Amino acid sequence: MTARPRTALVLRHDSAIGLGNLGPTLEAHGYEIVTVDAPTTDIAALDALAPDLVVVLGGDEGAYETDRYPYLADEIELLRERIAAEAPVFGVCLGAQLLASSLGAEVFAGPRKEVGWLTVEPTEVGAGSPVRHFAEVPTVQWHGDTFELPAGVERLASSGAYENQAFARGDWLLAVQFHPEVTDEIHEDWLREWGDELPDYGLSREQLRAERASFGPRAQAASAALLGEYLDGLAARAERAIA
Repeated sequence: MTARPRTALVLRHDSAIGLGNLGPTLEAHGYEIVTVDAPTTDIAALDALAPDLVVVLGGDEGAYETDRYPYLADEIELLRERIAAEAPVFGVCLGAQLLASSLGAEVFAGPRKEVGWLTVEPTEVGAGSPVRHFAEVPTVQWHGDTFELPAGVERLASSGAYENQAFARGDWLLAVQFHPEVTDEIHEDWLREWGDELPDYGLSREQLRAERASFGPRAQAASAALLGEYLDGLAARAERAIA
């Protein structure tokens, strides 16, 4: 009997903030990817538990702006349903913030945006998690919002500017504030779309392009290792559930 293919539902908020280099890793682990654009999709009509995995990507929206962006409230409800069922979910940037909100934590604007190719430091717990692959590996940060650490999760990484850079619950929920998905194409899209704000942070498009050339290959390898290890854990979890 042929095994049913695993499905990954990707919630996207902006065409410029896509799945990027996470896609090949998902496909290599046997996932069929279904991407929906949250602003134009009836999120409330989706079956929250049908996908094997939900991936929630980044965006300009704030997780607390549900009045302005009603689809965010629907995403939070979808995530709450998955959390209640301990159904796997992976969040990136806004996705991490939406997960924090779904878990009952406050999400809010930070004192200053964190922008550039920067490092995160795994915590003691994080050193034994998939996030360990980003130890001393610069990765893209581009966010101004942050969140309180939700109850019942473990902090996996911090940075000098923001304490909560990654968290997990069990082996099925993983959230990262930084951007492991960034490819050359995504990076250039962001520089074109939001690069005018870089001088406010002492940066330039040229500097970030040079840093991408220097750090990008290591970051991409760390991205594949992080997501791959997480997905391997999900596969092992599924096998235990069958046994």
